[in-house]
Amino acid sequence: MSKVNKLLHTRFRVDDLERTVRFYCEVLGLTEIKRHKSPRGSELVFLQTPGSEELLEITCFPGSGPVQVQPDLTHLAFEVDDLAAFGQHLAAHGLKYSDGPTTSSSGTTFAFIDAPEGYEIELIQKK
Repeated sequence: MSKVNKLLHTRFRVDDLERTVRFYCEVLGLTEIKRHKSPRGSELVFLQTPGSEELLEITCFPGSGPVQVQPDLTHLAFEVDDLAAFGQHLAAHGLKYSDGPTTSSSGTTFAFIDAPEGYEIELIQKK
């Protein structure tokens, strides 16, 4: 039986490519891996999280109309060492948690921030 091997990337479409790339690189610490224009004219930027093989593809294609992200439709989750310290890092960038931190019954603590365009980011501090 044929099956997939691994997740390669996830794509989020945005209106303001540079603002979004700055957010993921400066606030979350992702690294820009490559950037190019697709044959149909989309601007594509591929980002990578330290310690992960999967890429995040951020794309801007004005011909598709404005991006409208539904609340609670999708989110990305990233592991962090210390949510309190990360909260201070956010404050230095003029940001704050939109929800949490909250500790679950298993002892894992999580919080959320909003990325540009309204995509939700979950930050998880494992027990």
